[in-house]
Amino acid sequence: MYITKRQLSRRTLLQGAGAAIALPFLESMVGAQTAAKGSAAVPKTRFAAIEMVHGAAGSCPTGRAKNYWSPAKTGSQFEFTTSLKSLEPYRDYITIVSDTDLHNAMSLSPAEEGADHTRSSAVFLTASHPRMTEGSDIHAGPSIDQIYAARVGQDTPLPSIQLCIEDVGSLSGACGFGYSCVYANTISWANPTTPLPMERNPRTVFEQLFGDGSAPAERAARRAADRSVLDMVLQETNRLRNTLPANDRARLAEYLDDVREVERRIQKIERFNASNAAQTVTETPIGVPDTFEDHVKLMFDLQVLAFMTDVTRVSSFKLGRDVSSRVYPASGVKSPFHGLSHHGENPTKIEEFAKLNAYHVSKVAYFIDRLKSTPDGDGNLLDHSLVLYGSPMGDSHVHEHKRIPVFLAGKANGKIAGNRHIRCSEGTPTANLLLSTLHRLDVDIAKVGDSTGEVSI
Repeated sequence: MYITKRQLSRRTLLQGAGAAIALPFLESMVGAQTAAKGSAAVPKTRFAAIEMVHGAAGSCPTGRAKNYWSPAKTGSQFEFTTSLKSLEPYRDYITIVSDTDLHNAMSLSPAEEGADHTRSSAVFLTASHPRMTEGSDIHAGPSIDQIYAARVGQDTPLPSIQLCIEDVGSLSGACGFGYSCVYANTISWANPTTPLPMERNPRTVFEQLFGDGSAPAERAARRAADRSVLDMVLQETNRLRNTLPANDRARLAEYLDDVREVERRIQKIERFNASNAAQTVTETPIGVPDTFEDHVKLMFDLQVLAFMTDVTRVSSFKLGRDVSSRVYPASGVKSPFHGLSHHGENPTKIEEFAKLNAYHVSKVAYFIDRLKSTPDGDGNLLDHSLVLYGSPMGDSHVHEHKRIPVFLAGKANGKIAGNRHIRCSEGTPTANLLLSTLHRLDVDIAKVGDSTGEVSI
């Protein structure tokens, strides 16, 4: 590796024994990029799409009347609602978009009725109606994360990463109502016939990001000895540190501490699961935490590291699986997720469902906070990112895909102002928001799914 003082390439790696550790943005990289481009370098926008299933309490009649999700006021004077309260510290970065409909998730013929849970995830980022089939002739997409990845992914080691929390199963088989399981098991489609699998094992994601190219036996031996992947690049790290100014040395040390801390958490989980007799008889990967809380934070931290180092600029994250009966003890809600989403318009159950929605959003607030606190170029990662969070259902009790809950976070390199609540006119396709999102990401495209125009974000 050739390094000249204060002139680092953005693609500089710490390499050794199969590992390839990408670096975060350092001040020493600005000189090299400016010389190459003739002007100050602007970081490329990162894009993260996050789906949570089963809609929101605020989309049913009672929930709308009580403003559980959508604020009463539009513009910049809105108040954060029950479900979105955890986002209030990031007001300047938040754009709430209310009352859009995901038309192509609905039944378009009598034969398709009853399959809303199976179709939903395939439509979330594609706004494309999935072909009704249990065979290999699947058709949906492409999804907007992959449209953006096709534009920027050639400049990064990984074009995109696809993550999940629950076991979504394989991308094959039948899931009832005449639909293939593939439609329920991923939100990312490279093209209309190519769904992309989601990864739920933090260890696998870590090794994707940090290039542990050693043989499986060597990786197992290193893990058994509790050695860090950073040990493999120690010599290169020390050499690089000696070339950097004080600010960059501190930034590098902080970054390496973050990497080691994430790795230690993974190692701790693996040790616990390896010693847990109940764990060994399941098919759950040994690196997967027992709790939603630990798992989701770890996966968000891995996405922050990926964005920080420009290993990838695109992530998609599936936080749940349709018809999941998971219980979230940390939320204070004891009812299973899917059952509670069928609240029967019972005000008490709707209020409880809103509390669960708020808990899920609070996990995204953690991610937003991590992005905001991470320096990147002339700002922070949240300045240079766009996060889309939502659900492909609205009122889940009746399997309705109207008034779906969705918000954006981040400035997208100045392309989105933030601090706004936008209420769309009745019947506005969610596809219009997806199209607008791509335009804010500088993707020149005329249409997404059933889009009819744009949402002014």
